[in-house]
Amino acid sequence: MMETYEFTVIATGLDPQDEGFEALFYDAGCDDALVSFQKGHILVDFSREASSLEEAIGSAVDNCRAAGAIVERVEPDPLVSLSDIATRSDMSRSAMTNYFKGHRSEGFPAPKARVTTASPLWDWSDVSIWLYHHDRVSKETAIGATVFSVANDLLECDDSNFRSQLHEKVTERIAAI
Repeated sequence: MMETYEFTVIATGLDPQDEGFEALFYDAGCDDALVSFQKGHILVDFSREASSLEEAIGSAVDNCRAAGAIVERVEPDPLVSLSDIATRSDMSRSAMTNYFKGHRSEGFPAPKARVTTASPLWDWSDVSIWLYHHDRVSKETAIGATVFSVANDLLECDDSNFRSQLHEKVTERIAAI
């Protein structure tokens, strides 16, 4: 069954001032995306039909690379604040603070970035899996966060076998959920 998945590919490597910039993406198969340029990055906002989120992201990355772009990451952003976690899990910010401080349950994941600041960031995949195990988000939410996390890890390593590696790594990580 096909579903529509919405996400953004963040890329570089092409000059948006070149004639035919958007046509490069359209001709490469990004006819279901809006291409823009913001803050020095190419943003390709997809609304892609596919059999899975993994397939949608894999084909979108392939299409963007075929257009000549260097794909840096896929969003929504995998690093989240407590406010972001509250929004994504449809819970209150104070509930997230209580989880983080251990007042509601133990074992909330540790922050991954800006650990020494007043506004640390968490890995959404880790948090969504923890929330799933505590009956606060659906398994689909945890799996989706895992797919984005794995995709971004592979893109960071500049894996040339992106799609096959994405499938292999996602399968491994989902089995652990």
